[in-house]
Amino acid sequence: MFHVERGTGATTPEHCPTPAAAESEPPAAAEQVFGDRLSLARRYHAVLASVGVERGLIGPREVPRLWDRHILNCAVIGELIPAAATVVDIGSGAGLPGIPLAIARPDLRVTLVEPLLRRTIFLAEFIESVGLEMTVVRGRAEQPDVRKTTGGADVVTSRAVAPLAKLAKWSLPLVHDRGHMLALKGASVAEELERDRAELVRAGGGHAKVLECGAGIVSPPTVVLSVERLPRAERRAERGKPPRRR
Repeated sequence: MFHVERGTGATTPEHCPTPAAAESEPPAAAEQVFGDRLSLARRYHAVLASVGVERGLIGPREVPRLWDRHILNCAVIGELIPAAATVVDIGSGAGLPGIPLAIARPDLRVTLVEPLLRRTIFLAEFIESVGLEMTVVRGRAEQPDVRKTTGGADVVTSRAVAPLAKLAKWSLPLVHDRGHMLALKGASVAEELERDRAELVRAGGGHAKVLECGAGIVSPPTVVLSVERLPRAERRAERGKPPRRR
């Protein structure tokens, strides 16, 4: 277990003091992204830099770049999500991108989906300790019970979870028609899209776009692949097949 001292933003594991790296000051852009909820982002940073490292959720070498490469990099995808949307974050791991997104956008209803017990424990502990209104579901996105629990979302997010072909099969069934899959990807996303486009269409996706967000906040900007879940009739058209006659 761990707790967050609400007055200071310091996070203290049960048997270990907080390392100095956990108290790293956020960059100026963090206030622009998180506003009056910056204190929550600071607490999350402190937890990742201490408990997250101890439990093997974050590599020690990532600690100096937690703000820019991880927390802000994830939070800025809120630019692509409509107001009051329901969001399912699959393969959440240490809570990226779901937790920074929920801190930056309190209007969103965010559910974290993660199969590993030790990670879901970490996520639940942090969420409870700071009072975030979020849900943690243990399981894999492709499992029927997870689909039943979390399906019908407006948006499904992911970060470094799987190649596009698999990711589309896991993500698109969780969103309603016209909902979107937003996958944080690297510089090779265009090549990945070209390689797996047929599988993407087969999974019910279309109108794929490679977008950038967070310009002027994170450098380089966050690269996101946006894919829309198409209604059944449009899926056939996307595959080059004529619509069925009734």
